[in-house]
Amino acid sequence: MTARLRANLPMLAVLAVILVAAALVISDRWRRGATVFGVATLLAGACRAVLTDDQAGLLAVRSRTFDTAALLTVGSIIVALATSIDPLGSD
Repeated sequence: MTARLRANLPMLAVLAVILVAAALVISDRWRRGATVFGVATLLAGACRAVLTDDQAGLLAVRSRTFDTAALLTVGSIIVALATSIDPLGSD
């Protein structure tokens, strides 16, 4: 495996989860899709927290502390909002 591909594996994993979220939204499962999107953001934050700058690849934008805090905060808010919305008969 090339070093360039290895460095971007965390980002590819996050993108795979985002694609699942998009598929859920397209298939009218928008609450589940929003929740999965929040989980993808939490995954990005977790990867950024435990990986070095070189290992994080494209997830490393600013300092590790800022990236981790921002991603985990936004991911938590998205998951909380997605799970708190009343379904009103939908999924």
